[in-house]
Amino acid sequence: MSVETSLTPAADGGGSEQQLSLTTGAARNLATTTKTQPQMQGISSRWLLRSLPWVEVAGGVYRVNRRLSYAVGDGRITFVKTGSRVQVVPAELGELPLLRGFDEPTALGVLADRFQQQDYEPGQVIAEAGQDADHVFLIVHGKVEKVTPGKYDSDTVTDVLADGQFFGGQVLAGDDSKWEFTARAATSCVVLALPQQAYRAVADQHGHLDEHVQRALSDGGHRTNNRGEADIDLAAGHVGEQRLPGTFVDYELSPREYELSVAQTVLRIHSRVADLYNEPMNQTEQQLRLTIEALRERQENEMVNNKEFGLLHNADYDQRIQTLSGPPTPDDLDELLSMRRKTRYLFAHPKAIAAFGRECNKRGIYFGSTDLGGNQIPAWRGVPLLPCGKIPVVGGQTSSIIAVRTGEEDQGVVALHQTGLPDEYEPGLNVRFMGIDDRAVISYLVSTYYSAAVLVPDAIGILENVEVSRASD
Repeated sequence: MSVETSLTPAADGGGSEQQLSLTTGAARNLATTTKTQPQMQGISSRWLLRSLPWVEVAGGVYRVNRRLSYAVGDGRITFVKTGSRVQVVPAELGELPLLRGFDEPTALGVLADRFQQQDYEPGQVIAEAGQDADHVFLIVHGKVEKVTPGKYDSDTVTDVLADGQFFGGQVLAGDDSKWEFTARAATSCVVLALPQQAYRAVADQHGHLDEHVQRALSDGGHRTNNRGEADIDLAAGHVGEQRLPGTFVDYELSPREYELSVAQTVLRIHSRVADLYNEPMNQTEQQLRLTIEALRERQENEMVNNKEFGLLHNADYDQRIQTLSGPPTPDDLDELLSMRRKTRYLFAHPKAIAAFGRECNKRGIYFGSTDLGGNQIPAWRGVPLLPCGKIPVVGGQTSSIIAVRTGEEDQGVVALHQTGLPDEYEPGLNVRFMGIDDRAVISYLVSTYYSAAVLVPDAIGILENVEVSRASD
C-alpha cells in the first residue's frame, strides 16, 4: 500500500493554506541575532569633564596660593523667614564693609531688630538720586536696578542687585551724603531698611559699635590695588638718583586647599552570569562600562553643584551678574565675557541656550559656531557655548550661565585627579575586587577621585536668574 503526500493547498473549505516554507520564528532558533551593546539613556555629552584641563594631584590635596587680599564685604547676607516676616541673621551684618570684624552678638542682635521690612512693586523707586542717603538697604528677594542719568536724556542701568546684596552701607559713617544713583525695583522686591536714626540709637547704647565703624573709616594701613590685593610699591617715570621704594609680594597666610572628592559604588555580578553568559559580549565588561558611565555623570554633576568645590558655589560674588531683562540676551553675555580675560568656555543648560537663541532671533542676530574637537559647537564672540544639563533649572523657569577661563598657566579653573591608582581602570578611576560572598555574588568596588579648583576669583563668572521659560510676547 502506498501513501501519497500532497503539497498542494488543502481544500477543506475553511480557506486555510498549507505552509510552504520554514517560518522566521523557527529559523531564529538556528541563527545568531545581531545585537547591540546595552544602551543607556542617561549618558550625556559631558562637555565640562572634556573641556577642563586635568591637573595631577599626587598627594591628594591641591593648595591654591594667592597674593594676600584685603577684600571686605564681598559676601551676601542671609535672612530668616517666618511666614511673611523676614529678619536678617545678626552675624551676617558683618558683610557690611564698615561692620566687618565686629563680633559683639548683643549689639548686632539689637541692630538687626531695627531693620524694617518693606515691599516694592516693579518700577517703584527705593532710593532716588540726589536725595539724602539715610537708609541701609538689604535685598531679601527680587532684583533692584541702579539707574543713573544717561548722556542723551535717557536712564542708564549701571548695575543689577539681587537676593542677599545691599547698598547704602556708607550711611553708617554718619556723613550727610546723597544718593549717587536711583535704586528702582525691577521685579517685586522684599527689602529690609535700617534708618540712620535707628543706627545712631543703637550706637549710642553700644559705644564699641561706633568706635569700630570710625576705626574702619580711618584705617589706611593696608593699601590695595583694584583687585583688592595688597599693593606692590613701584616707581616709574623718575629721573636722576631718586630713592627707589622697597617692596615684597605678600601671600595669604591660610591658602585654600582642595581635597579630592570621591564617587563610589559596589558592582555586583553573580558568578553564574560571569561564567556562562559571556558570548558574544563579556557580561562583566558591559556591567562595568555602564557603571562607569553613571559615575562619570555623577562626577560632572558634583563639579557643578557640590557646595564645597562645585563651580556654581565657588564663583566670587563680584563675578556674579544678573540679567537685565530676564531672558539671556546678547548684552548679558557680552557683559559676562567682559569681566575676565581669555574666557575659554561658556556652559549653559540646553534650555538656556535655546532661550538665548530666541533672543538673538528677535534681534535678527545669528550666534555663530566654532570647531571643537571636530564638532561644530554654538559660539558667542568666538567662545564655545557648551550644553551642560547638570546646571539646574529652578522651578522650570530660571537657570545660570557659567563663563570660565581654564588652565594653570592662565590662572583659570582646573579639574583635579590622581592617576596611577592601584587597580586603575581609567585615569583617576579604579576597580578593586572585593571578593565572592556565600551566594556566589562577585563584588567590585568602583571609585573615581576628582575635584575642581578656581585659581583666582575672576577665572569664573556666572550670569544668574536666566529665564528659560517660553513667555508669551
